[in-house]
Amino acid sequence: MSHDPHTPPRDLARPPATRATGGTGVTSRLRTLFPEPVAAKVPEVAVIFWALKLLTTAGGEALSDYLAFSGGSKVMGGAVEIVFLAVALWLQFRARRYVAQIYWLLALAIGTSGTGIADVMHVVLGLSYAVTTLFWAVVLAGVFIVWNHYEHTLSIHSIVTTRREIFYWATVMATFALGTALGDFTATTLHIGFAGSILLFAVVITIPAVAWRWFGLNAIVAFWAAYVVTRPLGASVADYLSKPHSLSAAEFA
Repeated sequence: MSHDPHTPPRDLARPPATRATGGTGVTSRLRTLFPEPVAAKVPEVAVIFWALKLLTTAGGEALSDYLAFSGGSKVMGGAVEIVFLAVALWLQFRARRYVAQIYWLLALAIGTSGTGIADVMHVVLGLSYAVTTLFWAVVLAGVFIVWNHYEHTLSIHSIVTTRREIFYWATVMATFALGTALGDFTATTLHIGFAGSILLFAVVITIPAVAWRWFGLNAIVAFWAAYVVTRPLGASVADYLSKPHSLSAAEFA
């Protein structure tokens, strides 16, 4: 899944119809603060992409758990996550092309806040992991449907306008929250445990790659299927390394 041959390369400039054409009032000021991209703002999908995705996923899970359960104020921990996310979003949308440090900083921030959101739904609102998993699955499906309706493609190599970038990061947030809930669901509700969840998702994540390579699965579908699974895989690794293996994630909630 290194590249979708049916979509533009990462450095292709935006099509003429989507270029900013000026404007007045709020629209003009927003374009000044957050200028339209001049090139796609995502990295090439190669081995290093998946390695960094797993690292930011596991790191976000660990950082969110540290902020929530390290003995400090949970409110303060939540505030730190919000500020971290806001700063990373500001930097990403100010950039006009892909900048690796900014992109992966935002991925880490979303990994942290996505974990926090999913945990709040379970701990504060009292929703079961099955319910939160279903909720975020529906949200993710909704984002995909709306994105495809307006842009007619879900390829990350087409992220060449601000609107497409908004859809992209909304999708990323939904996948992170879904992955957190799903990882906790398999580890606790299904009693698979952290180690079992790692093995489960390590197997599942190979399915899209195999289906794309040998059975003709659409490259975009294969990418997003694998992308979604990286979250519960990375989260399960972080939980396995950071929490007593004899205890379930539910007992930390």
